This record gives sequence, C-alpha cells and structure tokens, in this order.
Amino acid sequence: MNGADIGKMPGDGVPGSEGKDPVANGHAENESNPFAEYMWMENEEEYNQQVEEELLEQEFLERCFQEMLDEEDQDWFIPERDLPSVGQIQQQLNGLSVNDGNAEEILRKSILNPEAKEFVPGMKY
Repeated sequence: MNGADIGKMPGDGVPGSEGKDPVANGHAENESNPFAEYMWMENEEEYNQQVEEELLEQEFLERCFQEMLDEEDQDWFIPERDLPSVGQIQQQLNGLSVNDGNAEEILRKSILNPEAKEFVPGMKY
C-alpha cells in the first residue's frame, strides 16, 4: 500500500475503521452515551459522603476495639504491674515496729475473759 492508497481508504486511513464515519468529538455515532466515562461525577457528592461515613465507622470501630483491649489489660493481674516492688516492700517493713510498752495497759482495760477456752471453728462447746 502506498501513500495514495491510504488516502482512498475509508476512515481516513486508520486501520480497523473501514466503513465507520469519524465524528468530530472522537466518539462513534452508534455509541449510546458519549459522556459515559464522566457519569461517575454525577453522584460525586453522595460517593464522597458514603466514603467519609465508611472511614468514620472504621475509625470508631478501631477506637472501640482499642478501648476493649485497654479494659481487658486493666482487669488482668499482671505481677510486674500490680505487685509492689522489693524497694516498696522494704520501705514498708522498715516502717513497722513492735512496741510492748503499752501491752500491760491494754490487758488491764480488756473486757475479754482470760480463762476462756480457745475458739476452734466447727467445734461445739
């Protein structure tokens, strides 16, 4: 095919366009809606709102899940977190003292019976 033959081809020499007349806007005449590729813009506001709602819902679910995990961590007994350290225990022990100086005064004021038998649970007297 030479240059003269290309000019005689229907469709202005574009292969595969034989028998089809070109249209000025680049779309074929038999195409039902030449703006089909732009139709998504028609509902752009609704689409944006839907995507925003989905993102907010996802964020809400993630926050709820994290709160649930935090509550679960608080309910569990974790020795490293919940028990006092050795230093704290030592400090408490140093603060304790035994003072027998007023034991005799406590015994004098007591209204308990010193002759009573020792209490044993479950035993009948």
